[in-house]
Amino acid sequence: MAYNLNEIAMITGLTTRTLRNYLKADLLKGAKISGSWSFTEEELDSFMASPAVKQAVKAKRNAVVYDFLSNPFKKENRICTIMDFPVSDEEAMEISSFFCKRITEKGKDIQFTFNKENGLARFILCGSEKEIVGFMKAYYER
Repeated sequence: MAYNLNEIAMITGLTTRTLRNYLKADLLKGAKISGSWSFTEEELDSFMASPAVKQAVKAKRNAVVYDFLSNPFKKENRICTIMDFPVSDEEAMEISSFFCKRITEKGKDIQFTFNKENGLARFILCGSEKEIVGFMKAYYER
């Protein structure tokens, strides 16, 4: 499984600009193929294991939930769901890949973060009720 820069941004909650800075600082490693960055699961795992990156990703992940909870002026039905799955690293990456691909193809108003640590994969999805329900239904029907 390979990830592109936008998918890494989606998973971590970090901007592509921040990820490019990590690339320059050699904290994030990948290969540029036909002008686009590509990252293996191992490269993503190594990147996510860095203490500095862990803190940044945790802050972004928590901000998604905090922002959802602190906004009392929603103009439509919204959902923020947190899923904790005790799965293998391989299963965690498959689930992450499923949501990344789906969001890239069909997500208009979705925030997604993913983290795996100590055998637990945490996925956070926030967005419009219709999209989140559709994504969850697609995930459980696969």
